[in-house]
Amino acid sequence: MPDAISSSAHTADRSAAVRFRRALTLTAMTLVMPGSAQVVAGNRRVGRLAIRVWLTVIALAVAAVIVYLFSRATLFTLLTDGWVMRPLRLLLIVGAVAWAGLLIDAWRLGAPHDLRRGHRAVVAGLNGALCIGVAATMILASQTVSAQQKLIGSVTGSGAASKAAEGTAADGRYNVLLLGGDSGKGRVGLRPDSINVASIDAETGRTVLVGLPRNLQNVPFPEGTVMHEQFPDGFSCETDCYLNGVNTWANDHADLFDTKHPGMDATVEAVEETTGLDIGYYAIINMNGFANLVDALGGVTLDVKERTAIGGIGAPVTGYIKEGRRHLTGRQVTWYARSRVDNDDYSRMGRQKCIMTEMLGQLSPQKVLTKLDAIADSAESFFETSIPQGDVGAFLDLALKARKEKVSSVSIVPPQVNTSDPDFDKVRRMVQQAVAKSEGTYSSNGVRNATLSPLAKPKITVEGADPRKDPRRANQSDDLEKAC
Repeated sequence: MPDAISSSAHTADRSAAVRFRRALTLTAMTLVMPGSAQVVAGNRRVGRLAIRVWLTVIALAVAAVIVYLFSRATLFTLLTDGWVMRPLRLLLIVGAVAWAGLLIDAWRLGAPHDLRRGHRAVVAGLNGALCIGVAATMILASQTVSAQQKLIGSVTGSGAASKAAEGTAADGRYNVLLLGGDSGKGRVGLRPDSINVASIDAETGRTVLVGLPRNLQNVPFPEGTVMHEQFPDGFSCETDCYLNGVNTWANDHADLFDTKHPGMDATVEAVEETTGLDIGYYAIINMNGFANLVDALGGVTLDVKERTAIGGIGAPVTGYIKEGRRHLTGRQVTWYARSRVDNDDYSRMGRQKCIMTEMLGQLSPQKVLTKLDAIADSAESFFETSIPQGDVGAFLDLALKARKEKVSSVSIVPPQVNTSDPDFDKVRRMVQQAVAKSEGTYSSNGVRNATLSPLAKPKITVEGADPRKDPRRANQSDDLEKAC
């Protein structure tokens, strides 16, 4: 009799173990291939439908990987297109609910009422955790898509996709005008005190930053334009007719222009004629909102070359950013970019270039994705660009290329250029040579078969200071990372 009881108990244990393994297997099958548990032990029609959907998702994922390997820009363009993002967001939400429902059904098919109490608790806990995990992951992905859609929609231009989306550009380069300034109380519109052109090689992403001082005088305009008719000998008047005043003058005389954005169009024309570069796009950064972006990204680490004042532009100095390698908040980065107390505009230009270079290197795609909601919330208040939404994919691809390449810099500043009486032929030659060096086509005999004599690189010297700690070094550099 004892042997019979022992044999019966052993059989019951083995049966309980089999039921436990079966319940776990059904849950695992649903996790790996949704619908497979239903095909084996439940509603086969539902199971087959779920498997077909899952295989379609896998096929699309494989296709995306193939496209990424052969044309990364094409994939980015698809993933930033509103017609793709909207249904994708909806599918992620529906998928989250459906997958969680299949997991719950797999738990039911595992006959939890036939399991022992301990086994039942394990299966229920595992199934519940998977339901929450799968649903939360897909809902989070849906929110990320929504934030991306909001971000792109709020800052990009409304024009149609240009040649950038097709992977081509004039002379193999994309030239983007980057403007930074302040708008707010006591100011009409945004005054662009930071003026740079990012000239990006379409193939490699190698970038040249061309810095233009705000106080550049007598800037020329292309023939046939309204501004050239008004200022045939260059932008000059009694007071404040600097490069950064072109925007204000054109907006104040909007009746002369047949355009919605006279100030911006006139500024682009001035920069094109000054540098010899064809500007395809512009981006405007409002420094008053820029701090929010930096804070959303968790701050930026910079090598502070010189003690820099916080405040002092129409307000008292409230503190200083000390020298050294420091992790700065949004407010500190903003003042590091704009302050010219105890230094000058040209020092500020160098600091601004270093900020752009460091942010390019520190903002990985993973970091941006994890902060996308915060970036989207802050972007509308500080950033605007004419880049059409259809070109965003191409520029994301360029950004990833640029992160791996050196960034070089040329600035139209003294002693190379007298900003009050500029030699614009020399200015254009400086830009040509900087671009040619970045492309590896420059030689001591000139630039791309041009009969232009090479320019000597200016020596930066500051009396009583270590030249390596002078931010102005970043204005003329073949490798901004080293200069910064």
